[in-house]
Order: sequence, then C-alpha cells, then structure tokens
Amino acid sequence: MSYIKLTKPLLNDLSYSKEKEILLTNRLGAYCSTTASTCNTRKYHGLLVAPQPQIDDQHHVLLANLDETVMKGDTGYALAVHQYPGIHFPEGQQYMESFSMEQTPKWIYNMGEVLLEKEIILAKETNTLMIRYHIIEAKGKVKLQLRPFLACRNYHTIRTTDAQAQATFEEITNGLRFSMFHGYKPLYFQNSRKGVFVPTPDWYHNIEYQKEQERGYDYAESLFVPGYFEYTLQKGDELVFAVGTTETKARMLKRAFQQEKENIIPRKDFESCLLNAAEQFIVHEKEGSYIIAGWPWFGQWGRDTFIALPGLTLATGKPEVFRLVMDTMLKGLNNGFFPNTGRGKNISYNSVDAPLWCIWALQQYALHTGDNKIVWEIYGDTIKSILENFKNGTHYNTHMMESGLIRSGDTNHALTWMDAMQNGAPVTPRSGMPVEVNALWYNAVNFALQAAGQYGDESFVNQWNTYPELIKNSFIITYWNEMKGYLADCVDGETTDWSLKPNQLFAISLPFSPVNGDMAESIVDKIKGELLTARGVRTLAPSDPNYKGTYYGDQFTRDMSYHQGTAWVWLLGPFAEAYIKVKGEDIGFIKKLYKDLEPAIVELGLGTLCEVYNGNDTVPGGAISQAWSVAEVLRIKQLIDQYSTKKRKITKNKSSKTKELYNL
Repeated sequence: MSYIKLTKPLLNDLSYSKEKEILLTNRLGAYCSTTASTCNTRKYHGLLVAPQPQIDDQHHVLLANLDETVMKGDTGYALAVHQYPGIHFPEGQQYMESFSMEQTPKWIYNMGEVLLEKEIILAKETNTLMIRYHIIEAKGKVKLQLRPFLACRNYHTIRTTDAQAQATFEEITNGLRFSMFHGYKPLYFQNSRKGVFVPTPDWYHNIEYQKEQERGYDYAESLFVPGYFEYTLQKGDELVFAVGTTETKARMLKRAFQQEKENIIPRKDFESCLLNAAEQFIVHEKEGSYIIAGWPWFGQWGRDTFIALPGLTLATGKPEVFRLVMDTMLKGLNNGFFPNTGRGKNISYNSVDAPLWCIWALQQYALHTGDNKIVWEIYGDTIKSILENFKNGTHYNTHMMESGLIRSGDTNHALTWMDAMQNGAPVTPRSGMPVEVNALWYNAVNFALQAAGQYGDESFVNQWNTYPELIKNSFIITYWNEMKGYLADCVDGETTDWSLKPNQLFAISLPFSPVNGDMAESIVDKIKGELLTARGVRTLAPSDPNYKGTYYGDQFTRDMSYHQGTAWVWLLGPFAEAYIKVKGEDIGFIKKLYKDLEPAIVELGLGTLCEVYNGNDTVPGGAISQAWSVAEVLRIKQLIDQYSTKKRKITKNKSSKTKELYNL
C-alpha cells in the first residue's frame, strides 16, 4: 500500500481533494502542479509551467489542463474537473477510485465497464510532461480523447481572450507542433502510438481559481482549446502522451517514461518524502545552480538560499551540490551584500542578514567535511570581504559601532527575514540592531577566527581577535533583560522592542553563541511555552496585542499577520538546535516534535512541507512547498541522528571501561 494515498470517498469530496496539491519539478526550473482532484485552484497551477527566457526571467503557464474523455460506444465519461461560477463541470472526480503518489502521481478511474490508470511525470532534463494511460479493464474497444487547455501567460497573471492567438499547427512524428502566441516557442504534442487530431478551436471562459479568489486576486480565466487528440484502445493497451518545449523521439516515449520513473526517490515514509522534496528546489542552468525558495511562486532568494542550503545538500549527502550553489551565489557578492530577490536588471540587495547566513552555511560545510582549513583556503577572501564591509560600512548604512555590534537600515526598508511591507513601510519595523543579525555577526567573526587560525592566516587573526569578547559583552548588555528572562528583538537608539519573537533563538542555536547557561535556558523555556506550536514557531506571542493567529485573506490581511503570529516551519530547526544545546538529555522532546510533524506531509503539498501555518491551529498556508521548511526539518533529523550516535559512543566507551576494570 502506498504511503500517500487517497481513496474514493476523499477524492469524490472536492472540499477535501481540491485542498491537496501536487508538485513535480525538474532540474531546469520547470514544474507541474495541480490538485488531487485535477481541478486547478490557483493561477500558478498548470501541467507544464516553464521559464521563457526569451520573454522574461519568470515562469509561464503553457499547458493549464489536459481534459480526458473516455468514449465507450455512444457514452462519454468526462474525467476532468473545472470550477465555473457556482458549479464544477465536468465532475470527473466521481469516477476516481484512488490516488497515490509513491514515485508518480497516479489515479485509477472506474467507469463500470472501463478501468483506467493514469500517471504523470515531468522529465528531469527537458521541459517535457509525460502522461501514461493504461487500460486495465475494458470490454471491447474504447476511445480516449485528450483536450489541451492552453494559457501561454506569465504565471503571476490571468489569461483573457486574445484575438492575436495564432492557433497554427503542423504535423511531426506521432504528433503536432503547435504555436499560439507571438514570442512563445512552439509546444510539441507527441504520443507513443498513432492517433488523430480533430481541430475544434475554441475559448473556454470563466474558469475560476478558488485560492486566488480567497487571496484577493483576479481569479477568472479564459483558456484556449485548439481541438482534441483521439486514440482507439483496448484492455492492456498503454499510451504515453507528451507535451514539451522541444521535440522528442515518439517511439522512445514508453522507455523514457519508465527511465524517469526509476530515477525518482520513492515516497515510502516521512524521511523519504523529505529527501524527494529536497531535490525539487535545486535548479541547474548554464549560468550556474541555484535554489528556488518556494513553489510555486517564489523565485531565487539570497537569504533563503543560504538558510536552506545545508539542509537540502549536506543533510542529504550531496556536498558537491552545496559547492555548485554556493559558487553560483558568490558571483553576486557586492560590497558585502548578496542579491536577495530578482534576476538580471531587477536585482535587489535588501537583505542585511543574507551575507551572515552565507558564512553560517560555509561553517556548516566545514563541520560536514571536518576541515576548516580548506574552507578558509577556498572561501576565506569571501568571508573577509563580508566582515570588512560590515565593519567599515556598506549598503543601507550597515556598519559596526564602537560596541562591536552591527547597526543597519532605516524606517523605509525591511532588511531582515521579517520583510513584509505595506504602503511603503515595514509591517514589523526592525531598523537598527535586530537581535539575530548580531547573533549571526558574533558567530561569523568567531568562525572566521577559528578557520583562519587553523589555516595560519595570522594577519587576519591579529586584526580580529579582540572583537568576540567585545561583541559578546555588548550583546548581553544591549539585549538581555533579567526580569523578562529573554532578549529584546530589536534595539534602535533609545527604542527597544521587547515583544516576544523567535529571532533570539539564533543567539543560542548558532555554533558560537553569545548567551549560554541560565540565560539560554530561560530563553528556550520562554519560546517553548509561548511560541512553539505543533507545526512551527510563532512569530509573535499570543499575549501580544498585535498578535494575529490566522494567515488568510487578501494580501494586506496576510501581510499584517505574516510575521505577527503566523507559525513558520523553518524556525523549528533553530529551536531544535537551541533546545538540544541547552537540554541535551531531553532529546526525546525533539524526537517527538519531529515525529509529530509527519502528518504535515499531506496537509497541503502532498509529499512536502509548506511555508507557514496559522498561529492558532494547524491550518497550512503560504507556498505549498518551501525550501527552508524542508531543509530545516531534514537538519532536525540530522541533529537527532548525530546526538543519538554520540550518546551510543559514550555509552559504549563507558561499558568498555567498566569491562576492563572488572577484568583487572
């Protein structure tokens, strides 16, 4: 039995099956996403969504849907599901017998006399979607009709009727090359067995996307259907139908489908789902390798890349991929800052913490390889450049003060990960000295001194060796409050933000911590008691008057709660690390925290972890698959395994010594 499986009652209930989303990606940055019901609920859903660099630097929905109709005699069974105003039509979910997702998304349709199996795969090295149809049971011959619903639009937009649609096609081997809009490369429709194409060009209007309506965006679309492909099949027959941006060898489609399937990590348990999901964020282009911060609408984000990189690569045993992504990212270093969002001419350097997360990621690489010297030899100049720029001054008035602490920003910018903006101003103002920035700064300076010292870079050591003590003392004086028992979130001149937020976790979780002992234990207890939930760590304590416990509604409403109560999955990583450092003997609590996360794998994106949850409950939200969510939960598993191994070694050594004494 498959680990991820939905049965007929759940599939037939659209209020349930429309909430379970599917995601497939490839190494080129293309993706396929829909719901278990096959009804698209987002403008970002589509069976083939791929970058169109000749148009812009973003993804475009090419094939939105592929509607199947099974014809048995004069009776037609429409298997698709679309939402129109007030209705769903067709209602193909009524024929769904089961859905599973071990290696591929797989549906079984039962139409009485006909039993049909359908699987989908997105090729890893080409932007080609392959759908395999298998007639399990049928009395006599049946006809399978496939109608492509085309969008050809940027995935942030909605398609409307366009009189300029070309709707031209020409025959190729076992299929057609189809062109629709100026600027788009042709789409290739091919199949493993011969069929016929019947041109019936038409627009289908008012197809609605429920999630976009809930999120306050345009939600009704018109899609173009050029006609339908028809195949005659009987019991035992298989058909592989392919849609791609390049032509493929039609006679090899069955073999290609099977080869792609064999290379997929099976989703057999929680950990294998995480390993499968981890691969989905890594994109390899000619220009280099990078990480998609979250599917389906995030792109390449600097901060998210460095935070997610160790979990996605080192925790999965792929240090070579770590190096590929890191080397690509370092090309964008500019006066100590990295591009945080955008590509090409739209780059924004608005992240004060990304450079310090970069050093943390290199530190994780050093811990993984056990060689600080090599890290300093390869990346020492990068680390020194970041530290020198922060010390002497760089973007957004970022500089080191006499206290040794870093100050950055102004009231018009959001430079930390709590970066929601409304009406040109940060929702959570954190200019000045955010606590995690200086925790990261302290860790970065200490790691640099450690690595440089082992490498023998005496000049750097002599220049920086007095700073750790200065920074640590200033950190305690600036942020700690004995009466409250926790750290301030941000300090700016005479203004101190004492709202209880999770950012102080990093003052404990990082390898070099400016706080320890009773202070650290007090902070961890406070966060465990007021911020920790079953699915993440809240961004604000419920007792705070600004707390918002639900993440729902239009963009303004969501932005107001994004970092003011919403629980983030990725913060469980630093919480676990801080907890283990403070209360190592209570590893059972972290084991339970990890185990209790398992149901999250089917709560939104099937087989992956989403971006956020409500602070009040376990209702998921945000992106259906988030890089640092998956990465940090993988690191939790790694921390548990490392601690368990260490404990076994200690127990074994104690046992060995006892035995030796007994023999004496």
